[in-house]
Parts: sequence; C-alpha cells; structure tokens
Amino acid sequence: MTPVGGGRRVATTAMTYSLEHPSPQLPVDAPQPRLADPPNPLVAARLLGRTQKVVSALGLGLAGLGRPMYMALGRDELLGRDRSVEAMRERCLALLDTAYAVGIRYFDTARSYGLGEAFLRAWCDERGLPTRGLTVGSKWGYIYTGAWQADAPRHEVKRLTLETLQWQSAESRAILGPWLSIYQIHSATITSGVLDDRHVLHELFRLRASGLHIGLSVTGPRQAEAVRRSLEITVDGVPLFDTVQATWNLLEPSAGPALADASAAGCAVIVKEVLANGRLTRRFGGPDVRRLLARAIAHGVTVEALAIAAALRQPWVSVVLSGAVTRQQLLDQLAAFAVTDLEPCVRPQPTELYWQARSAIAWQ
Repeated sequence: MTPVGGGRRVATTAMTYSLEHPSPQLPVDAPQPRLADPPNPLVAARLLGRTQKVVSALGLGLAGLGRPMYMALGRDELLGRDRSVEAMRERCLALLDTAYAVGIRYFDTARSYGLGEAFLRAWCDERGLPTRGLTVGSKWGYIYTGAWQADAPRHEVKRLTLETLQWQSAESRAILGPWLSIYQIHSATITSGVLDDRHVLHELFRLRASGLHIGLSVTGPRQAEAVRRSLEITVDGVPLFDTVQATWNLLEPSAGPALADASAAGCAVIVKEVLANGRLTRRFGGPDVRRLLARAIAHGVTVEALAIAAALRQPWVSVVLSGAVTRQQLLDQLAAFAVTDLEPCVRPQPTELYWQARSAIAWQ
C-alpha cells in the first residue's frame, strides 16, 4: 500500500530519508561519544504497569520534533523559520541528549510524526545506547501526508485498518529495531470501530506474541469510554493492552476515573497533552491560568512546571509526556518534581468545549 500523499526523498549531511517509507541509511562517520548515565538523575523512576519495565516518570514525546509542523501554540517563536530536515534533526538529537542527561528514559513517537522514528533510531545508534537502557513507544494508524511542507493541505490522515497496521508495524520495527518495545493504536475512539475490529485485534495479539507490548492512545470527549472498552478486550482470555495513553490536564481531567480503573487493572497510564497544546502556559493561557501563574511566581517556577506537577501527583500515572522542543523548556519543566503543595487552581473546561477549542488550533 502506498501512503496518502505520495513519496518524497530528502537528503541531509547525516542521513537520507524517504518520507513515504522512511528507512534511515546510516552514514559511516566517526562514532559519537557514548552517553553516560547521570550519577544523580533529576527525573524519578516508576514501574510501567504490568510490563514491569522501569521507566522515567517524565517522558519525551517527538510529535513536535519529528516534523516541521504541529498543532501546538508558540512553535513559531520557539523554533523559528528554519524547519529543514537537517535543522529539525539537529534540534531533536540535541534535545534527546538533554533528556537522557537528566534521567529521561521513556520516549514516545509515531509513524505519523514525520521522521520522528528515524531521528530517534539515529540518536540511539550514534550515541551507542544499550537497548535495555530506555523504553520506546510508537504508534500506528495515522499516515504522515505533510511531505515536509509547511503549507501542506493535510499533515496527516487517520486510517485505523488492518492493512495500515500491517505495513506500519513492519516499518516501525524496521526503523526502530530492538529499541521498539511498545506499539499503540494512535488515537482510538469509541466510534472509530478499531476496538471492535476482530482482524485488527488478532493482528495486535500476534504482535504481542512476537515480543511487543501493545497499547493504545485515546482522544476526544469520550476518552473514558474508549479506555473502559479497551479493558474489556482479551484474545484467548489474555488482556490485550498493557498501556493506555490519554489526554489529561488541568483543563480536561474528565478521563481521570477511567484511567484510575486502567491502572488498577494493571495497565500503565501515559499522560499526553499535559499542557493542553500550549493553553496551559503563561504565554497563551489567558484568564484560565491567572491563579496558576500567581502560584508559579510564588514558587519560582513556570506555569508549565505546575501543570506537569499536577499530572505527576495523580496516583494512577506511570509517565507524563513532555512536548518540549527546546532545551530550556525541558529544564524548566523538571521543577515539577520539586512541587509538593500544589492546590487545584484551574477550573476545568466543559469537555465538549475543550475539544472544540483543541480542534481549532492551527498547525504551525
């Protein structure tokens, strides 16, 4: 199957990639120095549910680093105008270095994150990282159609079918190799039908039997229903899903009870969009974060750090994903681990209104 949007090859001084079926062709350069484990990691460690993997409580997501455009506020200011493959690769690998240096050991990517998987694999190879030294989760179900163009009519297309699962899982495994350990449905919903597609579910079980942990990410105002439906799914009596990734933040905490149920059932819970795509920041939060900003100033930290701290303190959370795209963003977010007396100071939005506002955010 040929992905929507056609193929395009791009060359850099370090690699050649295909944006249709990106398989990195690694250069024969002098090896980069190996990264050493920090003596005193700044990020706490946690168990990843029944997988029994030890991961960092803060993970790094590559949604905003593996492609030039993403739906998050403030990217123009943070990234500037140079979104070439080489520039984004350099930014991505530099931020991965920073993440590793502070103790982050969970990394999240997807087939639709442009060259996110390829950048991550290049970093693992060039830095000589042991496969057991970190945990990588990727996702299938969206097809990247942006072709590295800022003005692309559509940057991704959702296709949660058996055929998509088969060719995207083969690509993810070819690119990430032994570092891939968790493979997730990308943005499952209760209405998409993917959680009732027996062919997809059996293929996921086959991948599980081959050594991958299987998970799902959920989205939309009915996240909780999708999470609870996933907990009911077994194949030959064995629970299929080991992880669930969901949006939870101070503006949209509605999935919390369902995520607590998932954790109680043994699933690892990974929180995404903890900053509400930029709406839980000083720059773009407006009146919604006024009290949170006052508390951040009193603590000497950022609004973002307090928003992350609120997620980290949920007893059912395994990993909170950072969407940082700069070193300073990531370092500022680490202050979340020092916050101990956070009180609720953001009023949640009505769920439907939250998701309507999210869908209105432009790719930038």
